[in-house]
Amino acid sequence: MSLTAAFRAAKIPRILPSKPDKAPAASVSGDPSADPANKKAAPPWCVYLIASSRIPRTYVGVTTDFPRRLRQHNGELKGGAKATCAGSPWNLACLIEGFASRSEACEFESKWKNISKKMARKRNEPSMKSVLQHREAALSRVETSIDFSQLKSNGTQVEVIYPYCTGI
Repeated sequence: MSLTAAFRAAKIPRILPSKPDKAPAASVSGDPSADPANKKAAPPWCVYLIASSRIPRTYVGVTTDFPRRLRQHNGELKGGAKATCAGSPWNLACLIEGFASRSEACEFESKWKNISKKMARKRNEPSMKSVLQHREAALSRVETSIDFSQLKSNGTQVEVIYPYCTGI
């Protein structure tokens, strides 16, 4: 018997959900919830650095809700990154807040990761202190390479917070 005869491909029919009819753009009744000016502003994006409590490892990510994201990385909620499942529990090492859009935050995160990867590391046994120093040095290079004045002119103030990195 051939393999294809034993495991026949079965197509599962895809049933797409029906699209709901579009609601009218503005209500004449004066409903304040229909007014686009009353919508909540999008939450500001932030880039974060978390450090493992067990092994000398760090992770850089982007989110709008850091407390929820940290709970995901620690396995309390679904959705943490696969790279963080080995080092749980994770603690906040650095938080950079105030990005107006996801693209700005992702650009900053990408540059931080790439510079960290390309920088030379010390040959000795990695410790958490040396790993955090490496990320901090990469962060200072990213800050000099990105024009923060452009980010600040959009009405947002980019702020770097180091709760655990101070004194390094």
